[in-house]
Amino acid sequence: MELYSDIVSPPCQNVLLVAKKLDISLNIKKTNIMDAADVAELTKVNPQHLIPTFVEDDGHVIWESYAIAIYLVEKYGQDDALYPKDPKVRSIVNQRLFFDIGTLYKNILANIDVLIEKQQPSAELRGKLEQALDLTEKFVTECRFVAADHLTLADIFMLGSITALEWFRYDLERYPGIRGWVERVTAQFPDYSDFHKEIREATKQYVAMHCPHLEY
Repeated sequence: MELYSDIVSPPCQNVLLVAKKLDISLNIKKTNIMDAADVAELTKVNPQHLIPTFVEDDGHVIWESYAIAIYLVEKYGQDDALYPKDPKVRSIVNQRLFFDIGTLYKNILANIDVLIEKQQPSAELRGKLEQALDLTEKFVTECRFVAADHLTLADIFMLGSITALEWFRYDLERYPGIRGWVERVTAQFPDYSDFHKEIREATKQYVAMHCPHLEY
């Protein structure tokens, strides 16, 4: 099984963590979407040329990180813990996943995009990010994990979003719930420290090459 991926990308990070949790071995095809040759190779399997893109041994192709993660859990999971089959529990997991892509990650990425363009986020952008983090704080103080009393896909994806705050050194001091939740989630992955180090090193190289004005 192959995964076209770049660990700098939070969506790629998320799929990699899901694979780790499921003990799935992936052949990683490191892909730079700013490199014409890499994009041409990726386009052969994915006309939208997005990463991550998953290619199964039988040629089945999936892109969009949420779709890949759900497929991996449903096909290769030993149980349904990461994506519970109970309709009520799954509805909360889905809500958190949609919250992540439509609110949390969206607003984190919006702030990063502005900073990459050598501008400062507007008060409106900062306010939307703060609202998203306030809601996240509420989720993780009401429950040990964001959607249930155990780790689910929602935790993995929202961890990727929170990790992206490192791009602009966002201070989480006023969010003790989020900080505690991050510790609980990362503790579910014995080698997370090494994984995070790899993210940091790759992102540092990317920033130095493409946006050296950022203090990553």
